[in-house]
Parts: sequence; C-alpha cells; structure tokens
Amino acid sequence: MMTAVEAYLAVRRAAGFTLNNPECLLRSFARFATERQQTHIRTATVIEWASLAASVAQRHTRYQTVYRFAQYLRLEDPQHDLPPTNHFGYRKRRRVPHIYSREEIADLVRAALRLPPADGLQPQTYAALISLLAATGLRISEALHLRVPDFTANGLLIRSAKFQKTRLVPLHDTAVTGLGRYLKQRQAKHLGGDYLFVSDDDQPLVYWKVHHVFRTLLKAAGLKPQGGRWPRLHELRHTFAVRALEASPTGRQRIGQHMLALATYLGHVNIYATYWYLETTPELLRDIADSAERLLQGGRP
Repeated sequence: MMTAVEAYLAVRRAAGFTLNNPECLLRSFARFATERQQTHIRTATVIEWASLAASVAQRHTRYQTVYRFAQYLRLEDPQHDLPPTNHFGYRKRRRVPHIYSREEIADLVRAALRLPPADGLQPQTYAALISLLAATGLRISEALHLRVPDFTANGLLIRSAKFQKTRLVPLHDTAVTGLGRYLKQRQAKHLGGDYLFVSDDDQPLVYWKVHHVFRTLLKAAGLKPQGGRWPRLHELRHTFAVRALEASPTGRQRIGQHMLALATYLGHVNIYATYWYLETTPELLRDIADSAERLLQGGRP
C-alpha cells in the first residue's frame, strides 16, 4: 500500500500539487491498512480510519483524501473499493467575507502611510501592497512572491500562483503609476534584493508579519470586528471580485463571459470557485432570482 501511495503522490506533484497534508494522511492510512494485512482499499477500513479524527470536518478531509486515492488506483486495479462519496455528510460553510468600501480601503492606505519609521520604506511598502491587492485581487502569497522583473510593460507576471500556474495580470494605469512610484522610493533606499515588496532591512515581506501589521492598520483605520471576527487581508481579493461582478455589463450572455474572464484573471482553476463570489453580490443574486422566477412562470430567463 505504501508503494502505491508514493507513486500517487509523485504523479500529483508532477501536476503541480504540493500535497503536504494529503501526504501525511495517506501514509497514515497506508500504515493503518497494512496493520490489518490489507493490500487493497476497503470501504470499511477507510471509514474506520477516517472516524478516528476529532471533528466531522477532519473526518471528511481524511475520507475524501483516500477517496481520491482510490479513484486513481482503480484505473489500473478494480479490486480496490471506491467508497461512496461524502460518507460523513459534511458540507463546508464558508465564512461570509467582509467587503471593503472604497472609503475603508483609502483609510487603510492612509494608515499604512503613517506607519513608523516616517523616513523608512515601510509606510510606502504597505501602502503599495494594500493598493495592489485592492486593485488586482491578487492572493497575498502571489503579491509577496513578486520580483521586480515581474512588473512588466504588459502587466504583472505571476509565477508563484496556486497550483504552480503562471499568468499575466494586466494593470490599470493607476496601478502602473502607483507601483512605479513605489519602485522609485525603493530604489532611493539603495536596496539590492529583487523582491518587489521588502522591509527596511532589504528582506522580503513574510506573511505572518504582514498579517500582524494589517491588524494594526485595521485598528488605525477605525475598522472593527464583526461577529467577533476581524476583517481579513484576503478579503481584499473578495472585494475586488465582487466589485468586478457588480460592474458586469448588462445582458445574461455578457455576464457569463465576464465571469469566465474574471476566473481567468483571478487564476481560478475551476470557474465554480468564481461563482461563489455571487453569494456576496446582492445585485447579481437578485438578478438571478428574478430570472429563475420568470423561467418558472413560463417566460424567458
């Protein structure tokens, strides 16, 4: 069983997946099955092993990891069981994101410009980072991995994207101007590294520190927790997507085309990930509901 696990992981990694958590889970399952002298996946064993997790969500993750592994193995050996899908009946509930207003984003940028030291690069770095995330919807990991040469005449070249996909992100003229101004400020400090966003000691920004500084900026900008939870940095990406959908041109077919273009721009592998943003776009949800009602009444959608 362990040999099959290693072969499966090698194939998936070759396709661009990192698989840190699935690797641990599959090796654990392989040991569990081997202790029972099983060389093939058996549904009862999968359920028993997955049930050892503490929560329904964890049990679901364990179960689905082996389920995908079983799908792969059965392509060559049908003696493996294919467990029924979603045995534990788990349904992921996404946290409703905070959609930043334009005023809130402007307040965050102004708060960043007030960061200490006043004569250092940090204020300009965080102001430029927040502005870029709001203007492009980049993942924070993508922004932090940007190198200076990735800022091209045609846009930003995103090399360290999710699933190891590379894409070109066009920039609005205002974003080009803003990044260009930041680069001049960066060059004036005589910093030698090639990461785009760096600290005053010429080191690339790291996520944990950015997260900490962002919490400080939220407080300085007057934003407060909602339902006991602070707005998140990643929700600048949600905000970008929602505003883009709200700006969709009229006409059902053109909105569909706009959705596809947005999925490509955001770097989504599956367009269903983009459809989720409709849940936080009341205007488009209302449009969809009206169309569904007309369809049910015998009219055109």
